[in-house]
Amino acid sequence: MWSAGSGRAAGPALLGILLALSLSGGRAAKSDAGLVTCGSVLKLFNTQHRVRLHSHDIKYGSGSGQQSVTGVEASDDANSYWRIRGGTDGECPRGSPVRCGQAVRLTHVLTGKNLHTHHFPSPLTNNQEVSAFGEDGEGDDLDLWTVRCSGQHWEREAAVRFQHVGTSVFLSVTGEQYGSPIRGQHEVHGMASASAHNKWKAMEGIFIKPSPEAPGGHDEL
Repeated sequence: MWSAGSGRAAGPALLGILLALSLSGGRAAKSDAGLVTCGSVLKLFNTQHRVRLHSHDIKYGSGSGQQSVTGVEASDDANSYWRIRGGTDGECPRGSPVRCGQAVRLTHVLTGKNLHTHHFPSPLTNNQEVSAFGEDGEGDDLDLWTVRCSGQHWEREAAVRFQHVGTSVFLSVTGEQYGSPIRGQHEVHGMASASAHNKWKAMEGIFIKPSPEAPGGHDEL
């Protein structure tokens, strides 16, 4: 059986981010699309299956029993926002462009858990389970994902892959959908090889831009 977690309310800072996104229509700026930067909050879109990376306070009923990660078709679900963070403190200064080949953590904004994978089978395909793990953004070394892209930095208009540092699988969707209680949501899992199933693009969000006036960067909707 699937189970709902105890949950915890989003902090004021996170609620402020989501309010800003709702007021802006949740759209990234069309001009000067630029680069994805550390500290940015965004949605990730699987270009093959046209779903956004998603999590929620519902645990897997098999495998690890950790918080489930899925793909959803809706573009306006607040549970699809993720924050880009470095592997350790200071590794990814706020506003600095994410380099191709850099290891990052993807922290789910509303639950504070990190995108995670490990050697458990996924429920529908028996690929590698992907979950959300940790508390308040702190988990373990299985939360690290390498950004695989061409060029020097992760560009907002480009499709990229996320390869897990610990197990080498790629963050993937192959189209299988769950039944109740998350009917219609797609399984997200880890796959051993690179393919069209594991290409992701930055979509709606708040992107932190470096600024001469503020070394920590400023926000762009």
